[in-house]
Amino acid sequence: MKCVPAFAALLLSGVAFAAQGSFDRTLQVSGPVDLQVSTGSGHIHVAPGSANQVQVHATIHANEGVANWFGGGGRLSPQEKVQRLQQNPPIEQTGNNIRIGRIEDQDLRNNVSIDYDVTVPPATRLSTSSGSGDQDIRGIEGPVDTRTGSGNLTVGSIGGEVHASSGSGEITVNDAKGGMRASTGSGEIRGNGIAGSIEASTGSGDIRLRQSAAGSVHVRTGSGTVELEGVDGSLAVSTGSGDIRANGKPAADWRIDTGSGTVTVNLPQQAGYEVYARTSSGRISVDAPMTSQSFANRGRELRATVRGGGHMLDLHTSSGDIRVR
Repeated sequence: MKCVPAFAALLLSGVAFAAQGSFDRTLQVSGPVDLQVSTGSGHIHVAPGSANQVQVHATIHANEGVANWFGGGGRLSPQEKVQRLQQNPPIEQTGNNIRIGRIEDQDLRNNVSIDYDVTVPPATRLSTSSGSGDQDIRGIEGPVDTRTGSGNLTVGSIGGEVHASSGSGEITVNDAKGGMRASTGSGEIRGNGIAGSIEASTGSGDIRLRQSAAGSVHVRTGSGTVELEGVDGSLAVSTGSGDIRANGKPAADWRIDTGSGTVTVNLPQQAGYEVYARTSSGRISVDAPMTSQSFANRGRELRATVRGGGHMLDLHTSSGDIRVR
């Protein structure tokens, strides 16, 4: 029975169950870079720098692990893990192709997290992944493919497409010249200055996006509010529960659906379009001159032509109002 107090005393005493260290490397390149960065548990930060160098600063965190406390762990202590990683960093380079973070030795990999701060040429194509940890990526041509099992993703000023995925965490994308695809199991998705097509989905969380150049928009959330600005193309948006607001010009058909919530659509004053709107419980209003209109189901279903017609606005809510302005 004495082992329990003794074990607690060890924890409180701060005995060396953990170690920390770092390493720095500078890699020479001569053209566009293809870079992969991965970490099991740690943060990743990528920013633009010199056109002919990739600079890596890594911070290593190693701990003993519960199994080691009872003599059932691996053969390496935290200090030994840090020393080996400092002596032989997980960096591979073949010309302009660089891979950072691959650790083949499982014992060296267990109970270790590495944070990476990487400076790259602007002409970099990037793929990043982390089991758990935030990522911040800015100022490169791309495209960018970034993934984390649990953590927030922030991406900005990218010349190509952005693909961002998180099992649980918020996603923020700003100024993506090639459009974006973003998905998270739980968390908010925000985007501003997205030039091109947009795909965004979250199991639970709000979605707020502003499109800056034409492209299709597909958005889905299991539960949350959706706000879309500057839509210029086809639109398909749905939420199980939450309000939907969409502003833009209907350059193709728009389809909007919410299980429970208000639908609000704002269009240019001279736009012509067709309306098919349904609500099980709520009111329908169209603040525009209708060439023809037909109400049904006690005013809860409307078919109308506005300013001679055009692309279709297919709008539905099971519970809530529908407003077209």
